[in-house]
Amino acid sequence: MSHHHDDDIFKLHTPDFDQLNKKLDRRTFLTKTTLGLGALAMGSLLGKELFGSTPKAAAGAGGLEADILKALPHFAPKAKRVVYLFMSGGPSQFETFDYKPGLEKLMGQNLPASVRQGQRLTGMSANQSALPIAPSIFKFNQHGETRTWVSELLPHTAAVVDDLCIVKSLYSEAINHDPAITFFQTGNQLPGRPSIGSWVSYGLGSDNNNLPTFIVLVSKNGQKDQPLYARLWGNGFLPSKHQGVQFRAGKDPVLYLNDPDGYDGKDRKEMLEYLTKLNQLQNSAYGDPEVEARISQYEMAYRMQTAVPEVMDMKDEPDEIFEMYGPDSRDPGTYAANCILARKLLEKDVKFVQLYHQGWDQHGNLPTAITTQCKATDQATAALIKDLKRRGLLEDTLVVWGGEFGRTVYSQGKLTATDYGRDHHPRCFTMWMAGAGVKAGLSYGETDDFSYNIVKDPVHVHDFQATLLYLMGIDHERLTYKFQGRRFRLTDVEGKIVKGILS
Repeated sequence: MSHHHDDDIFKLHTPDFDQLNKKLDRRTFLTKTTLGLGALAMGSLLGKELFGSTPKAAAGAGGLEADILKALPHFAPKAKRVVYLFMSGGPSQFETFDYKPGLEKLMGQNLPASVRQGQRLTGMSANQSALPIAPSIFKFNQHGETRTWVSELLPHTAAVVDDLCIVKSLYSEAINHDPAITFFQTGNQLPGRPSIGSWVSYGLGSDNNNLPTFIVLVSKNGQKDQPLYARLWGNGFLPSKHQGVQFRAGKDPVLYLNDPDGYDGKDRKEMLEYLTKLNQLQNSAYGDPEVEARISQYEMAYRMQTAVPEVMDMKDEPDEIFEMYGPDSRDPGTYAANCILARKLLEKDVKFVQLYHQGWDQHGNLPTAITTQCKATDQATAALIKDLKRRGLLEDTLVVWGGEFGRTVYSQGKLTATDYGRDHHPRCFTMWMAGAGVKAGLSYGETDDFSYNIVKDPVHVHDFQATLLYLMGIDHERLTYKFQGRRFRLTDVEGKIVKGILS
């Protein structure tokens, strides 16, 4: 490649460059517009922003957008970073944290109409002639100084229960997986909105210029009973640089990041500099904000070529770390290995790390299936809490654990003394948080004797989202983005901070 002066590239005379520099001449304009002079007349009615708009106007990033970002954070953040452990499929509260001993004497009885209150069922249960109550077959014991009830399926989590803030009164409107997960991740049941990590990235930016602000890890050892879509960590209508970047186990942790075989990469920086100039030329002509986003992404990718191999390398982790996180932690891509990787990313000041572990959708054979799930996740989850705590990171890191909804008290399908299944239940379910800004050793909210309805301190999905943003120093009502003529936010038009869990 020949070397030009920095400005020479703007003087190159090729048909493409000439056309780009001219933007649209009269002939091209009249050819390309389907309405010809009618389009020009429409332009005069709609104003100068339709044609010949300035880059700033075209970017949709007017003064108000800049003012919104300039004001952040709105108050002193409690949490500098978040690790969100998403248990995809809907973990049963009955087999984990919401102890209901009174159900044992009601086994097999039909769920009372006074409890159900006419609430809708999924299509999988609606045709059942009866809704037989299914007590959990697993034992619960009290743990820690707080004497918190935890299932025998979670012995390692039980050992750190005094560090947890367990919220038993979450609720959602969504009763099926895709809309429910989309609702949790984006604030709306319909696809297309930015994910929660993207909102954090947009609002607060990065504390590490060599790694993405928002990183996603998906367990390879989770049951793939329900699909996950990349749009769950997508940027929606926000600039694309705020999308979550998935890290994978294996040769290519980030797709398309490594150089092709046979290319030594020596002139990569020079190539990127020329590509940036081309993009800047296009940006000056058309004012498309995505051009600037792509420039920053190319630059990030170049820096990541060094940063990613370093953070993915586990050879410096001592044996005691692998022993603490469990035997799976030596196998890259498992939930346990991803928990170690999450800790390493948090140490690098990555702001939002999200782990997805599938397989919690247990409509039948629940006792066996949930035992497998807990065995795959329990030790590593507790180890992450202990690891962050001893490194001094837990005090300014928020850890979140939970799924998209809970499970029904009644059995879907057959019920025996040792086997049953549970359907989706959005009316009440359990999540927990730990670390920065939340009260340790707290159980918040209560459900009725059937864990079917909330009787104290309900927490809506939007309330959870508003509280997470608050802990990051963000007022959820003030972090907005204008799209298609409307200002959007993560919590839509709802959400209140759950003050009762704040430390």
